[in-house]
Amino acid sequence: QVQMVESGGGSVQAGGSLRLSCVASGFSYRSFCLGWFRQAPGKEREEVASFDRHDSPKYADSVKGRFTVSSDDAKNTLYLQMNSLKPEDTAMYYCAARRTCPPFREDFGYWGQGTQVTVSS
Repeated sequence: QVQMVESGGGSVQAGGSLRLSCVASGFSYRSFCLGWFRQAPGKEREEVASFDRHDSPKYADSVKGRFTVSSDDAKNTLYLQMNSLKPEDTAMYYCAARRTCPPFREDFGYWGQGTQVTVSS
């Protein structure tokens, strides 16, 4: 039973920081390829960052230099540290998992419920 649970969202002013957490259960996240996504109302879903257990994380250009992915093996938890937040970062944030990583093209089949991030100017 694979489960992903996000937390840490909230409302902050521009320039502030938030740290999102994604706790995985039913599996070890080290055996999966993980990613952070976000979706704002009226906009398409965007992949913010990828976590490849065998490589360095990758980031979307829109968040590069501001967001950082990290993990805690003991807690089976993935984190997304978000600094210098902008109003454009306002969205529902999701963590997701798939069994393989690129160059394989498997879809993300496991998703959390999401956590809302709101950034005001």
